[in-house]
Amino acid sequence: MSDYIVEDPITLGGTLGLIKRWHYDRNLIEGATDKDQVCKLIQELGELSDNVCKGNDIRDDIGDCIVILANIAERNGISITECVVQAYNDIKDRKGQMVDGIFIKENLEENLE
Repeated sequence: MSDYIVEDPITLGGTLGLIKRWHYDRNLIEGATDKDQVCKLIQELGELSDNVCKGNDIRDDIGDCIVILANIAERNGISITECVVQAYNDIKDRKGQMVDGIFIKENLEENLE
């Protein structure tokens, strides 16, 4: 794991609050749909993929994806924190193996047979 250095005193929670306000100020909560935002997320993931493949800086691309995910979460009355905690709880005890650079999780049903 790389060292984490805080370069800006603004917290993630505070920044997510600013992002939420930004969405409301631009009518992106009531004026858009989850489907619209998922399409935008796919576009941003394409940009992330392009920059990963080219070895470019990906911070802005990851940030853009988080901004869109925050919009979808807000529209559904949930928080990014809730989502991340749930995802961690889902993966924390997961077992599996790396195959060609991809983590393949164990299928518990196959192991029970």
